[in-house]
Amino acid sequence: MVDPIYQVPNEVRDFAEKSVEQARKAFEGFAGAAQKALTSTTELPIVPPGAKDVGAKAFSFAEANVNAAFDLAQKLVKAKDPQEVFQLQADFVKSQFEAIQEQTKELGAAFQRSTTLKS
Repeated sequence: MVDPIYQVPNEVRDFAEKSVEQARKAFEGFAGAAQKALTSTTELPIVPPGAKDVGAKAFSFAEANVNAAFDLAQKLVKAKDPQEVFQLQADFVKSQFEAIQEQTKELGAAFQRSTTLKS
């Protein structure tokens, strides 16, 4: 049973869930516009070969990281007690650390490939 001291009223929980969902939708709209802008600028003749791949990867990783944060926010809103909040946060930090390590390797490899491509 959850200690009543730590209980969040349903109205507050519902408001928080709706706020997270609205923020996610706003981000998705921004991400779509940013993706469109990224695509149009990489078609310019001054953009070096391979830069499109690096830019697309970086954008993809940023989008994945923001979505992971939104997923965490949704889980936190539904947490029943402080212990669950701490566990969710610890799991998030661990998974994001691993994701960022992998993203850094992939981005480095993509950047290296882009510098070795010939025009």
